[in-house]
Formats: sequence, C-alpha cells, structure tokens
Amino acid sequence: MKDGFDKSIGHRLQHAARLQRALAARKLQEFGLFPGQETVLKLLMASDGRTMTELATALQVRPPTASKTVGRLSAQGLLVRRASEGDARLVRVHLTEEGRTRAQAIDGIWSSLEDTMVDGLDGKDRKRLRKLLRRIEKNLSGQLGTVDMEPDEDANDLAEETV
Repeated sequence: MKDGFDKSIGHRLQHAARLQRALAARKLQEFGLFPGQETVLKLLMASDGRTMTELATALQVRPPTASKTVGRLSAQGLLVRRASEGDARLVRVHLTEEGRTRAQAIDGIWSSLEDTMVDGLDGKDRKRLRKLLRRIEKNLSGQLGTVDMEPDEDANDLAEETV
C-alpha cells in the first residue's frame, strides 16, 4: 500500500540522491576514493595550491572537515601539504602526479553516473529536470537564508514554459 510519503517529491528526491551516492561510491571505490574526496581532487585540478580555508570554502564545509579529507588523501599519496613560498606559516595543498591521474579519471566516473541517471530521458526532459531542480535548490536556499552560489541560468526558460 502506497501512502502519501511514498508519493512526495521530497521522498523521491531523497531516495534518488541516496541511490546516486551509492552508485558513485561504488565507482569511486574502484579508484580508491570515497564520496567527497573526488571533489577535493577536482578543485585542486582546477586550481592547485589552495589553502585549507580556500578548500573548505569551495567545498562548503567547516575547516576541520576539509582538513580530515586532505589528511586521508595525503595518506594515499594523492596530495601534499607545503608551506607557501611567500609566507611559511601558510600551508598550501598540492596534487601529486598520482592525485592528478585520479582527478582526470573522475570526469569519466561523473559522465557515467550522469548517463545512468538520465537514461531514457530526451534532451527536453533533461533540460526541464535541471530547471526544476534549480528551482527546488533556490527555494530551499531561501528558507535556510543561504546564498545561492550558482547562477540561475535556466530561470528564464522555466518561466517561459510556465506561462
């Protein structure tokens, strides 16, 4: 018997996110990574030599959380911490060659996940889904009083579709 909870958007969204995270974890495990670690590698790939504060801000986590992740990736030989050339008190995080290799593999993992998630959806459905998810994100951010960091590029298209 299906109750209202099973039909709620919140439940479906949460369940889909849980499944996506489980599949991502399985695929990342093949590269010796856990969910969340891939984001650190990709951030450093885009801009190597970030400080812990910069990483924490980009990840939208507290500095101790970022530090713990960096420590685990360092233990695997994927990152190194080095004193800044301009200020020895400032520590910067850099990718190793192995870290760079794994960061490059992440795009394939993300692409595979994306293909799996949207299998059976045509281009129009995919675009509409992205717009609707952005709307949900904006609504939730507004209630939390947080700043929505991503541009709402699909907002005009969504407004046009609802008119």
